[in-house]
Amino acid sequence: MSSSSFLFSNGVILHPSDAPPVSTFLESHPGAYTTTRTHNNASFLLFWDRHLQRLANSARILFESKPDFLFESSKSSFSLPSLPATSSSRWDSTVRSLVNDALSEVVPVALGEKRVGEELAVTTLVTGNLEKLKEIDCVGGDGFSALLDVRVHVQPYVLPAFGFGVNGAHLAVVGRGRDVAAAKYSNWVRLRKGLEKLRPPSVTELLLSNDGDQILEGSITNFFVVCRKFQI
Repeated sequence: MSSSSFLFSNGVILHPSDAPPVSTFLESHPGAYTTTRTHNNASFLLFWDRHLQRLANSARILFESKPDFLFESSKSSFSLPSLPATSSSRWDSTVRSLVNDALSEVVPVALGEKRVGEELAVTTLVTGNLEKLKEIDCVGGDGFSALLDVRVHVQPYVLPAFGFGVNGAHLAVVGRGRDVAAAKYSNWVRLRKGLEKLRPPSVTELLLSNDGDQILEGSITNFFVVCRKFQI
């Protein structure tokens, strides 16, 4: 796999020599994020509409209930002005527009560096801009989109070979569920490091549960269970 990662941030494209690894990128900024990849020789993004919907919904949830997980500030503590609720449709349309504009800047550059057999992993982060928020009289007005910063990280992705025993997942239930679990946020990348210290050597993914019985989600991946009934 090549190391040609790119980052679109604040209107500027950072090339491989300056673009950080995706984990470092997410740990460096608060906000709502989503990750997907391309398919069929990078001809389209998998489940992109669903990813955009969840990204917009996550940003809205953080804005309304956990703004310190959304807004970036140079101070360890800060106060926010009154944050009136904004409709889900407004969040959806604004986030879609900002994200698609950012993608149109960085994805063509990454495609130009893509090697044969590679796909692209795309991570999009939406962060609240505290300084712009303080300047906006009405969050629901024309300046709404100005309070959001969008960053897009793109890196090569090679599909793993499935169907072999060594590729099976090895799971362990470790840790309680996330705060604000309905939203996907970058702070979790840092917070889950404590759980990683509890990972047994052979385990490839940690599952979260509040009671040890009901599984909530994986610490990194989404998961599902397929139940098969056999007749004897």
